[in-house]
Amino acid sequence: MMKEKFKQAYMDTARRFAELSHARRLKVGAIVVKDDRIISIGYNGMPAGWDNNCEVVVGYNINNEPELKTRPEVLHAETNAISKLARSSESGLDADMFITHSPCLDCAKLIHQSGIKRVFYREAYRDDYGLTFLEKSGILVEQIK
Repeated sequence: MMKEKFKQAYMDTARRFAELSHARRLKVGAIVVKDDRIISIGYNGMPAGWDNNCEVVVGYNINNEPELKTRPEVLHAETNAISKLARSSESGLDADMFITHSPCLDCAKLIHQSGIKRVFYREAYRDDYGLTFLEKSGILVEQIK
């Protein structure tokens, strides 16, 4: 059982990595922890070698402010953390993931396939399909306020 102070510290670390994202709409961070150490990090952004513009302008609101839509090429924080893990000598088997926002369904499937056993998140995503999938897959899910 992980102590609450460590859960908070890891969640703070995920939030700090989220700040590295170039996204303007929503910055998301994720870290993978195993045996009390961080083995991978990720934040949402464009694929390596691409420009860092994560959104396109789709119009303007009544205040003449741009309305943004996330580009389909953007990688989610969880995807980045898991792909970095796959390129390392580490394994996600029985690891924990700390995410600033609950995962979408596609990320939840990757989390499950990578062997991660517990997911901690702070903010809820716009739907709960990812959380439902994780729970059905036997992965412990916990929201940390």
